[in-house]
Amino acid sequence: MPLHKVIYLSNNTKLYLWKITEDFDTLFSQVKLKDSSLARLESMKSESHQKGFLAVRMLLQHNNYNDFDLYYDEFGKPHLKVDFESLSQHENLSQHENLSQHESLSQHENSKKLLPEALEGNNYISISHSADFSAIVISNSKVGLDIERVKVKILRIAARFMDVSHLQNLSDEEKIKKATTVWGIKESIFKIKNEKGISFPNHIFEDDFSFEDKKATATLKFNNKEEKFQIQFDSVEDYIFVCAFKSINN
Repeated sequence: MPLHKVIYLSNNTKLYLWKITEDFDTLFSQVKLKDSSLARLESMKSESHQKGFLAVRMLLQHNNYNDFDLYYDEFGKPHLKVDFESLSQHENLSQHENLSQHESLSQHENSKKLLPEALEGNNYISISHSADFSAIVISNSKVGLDIERVKVKILRIAARFMDVSHLQNLSDEEKIKKATTVWGIKESIFKIKNEKGISFPNHIFEDDFSFEDKKATATLKFNNKEEKFQIQFDSVEDYIFVCAFKSINN
């Protein structure tokens, strides 16, 4: 199916969800891959992972990017390439104050709307996929994204990664959702920092929160440094997505 949902997390941050109903051949026929991505796709043993990988490329194309615009740094963190020539042209347009007498203000405003989203400064990207969904978030701020399917087994390992006192006085269903959210909080923060040695239970600490609030805060304490993060989350069908942002006062 096409794009499932767009969620506006803020004025400059959008989350895009693709529900994977297509078979592998259908997805593969609709994307263009660079050689390194094709090799990575062929190395995947699970067709579910392959389809998640291809659905991410469908989301890029929906945003006027493609696989050739996406690259990964030495730590495996994704980035979007910037077209510096187009960016320079955009900056020149923004600095042009004297419009022609025959050019209306509305025409000038419409011309700005045609500029790619990347040229508006939204060059940070985070990627996640899990079974039936692929997701990307594009922002002008550093952002981490995780999407997880809600599963009962999360409770069996909750004590390994979170403060289980935060699950007290909750129903079993509420415990499962909250533990899944906490995992997503820690995973999304790790995606922002992506530093060797970070431990979920020992370095990333969630403050207690209510699932109904759809927001939370967390702290990373690592290498003698303390960093605060703002969290937004919500559920889509039987999945939970989590986005982390560095607090402005860090």
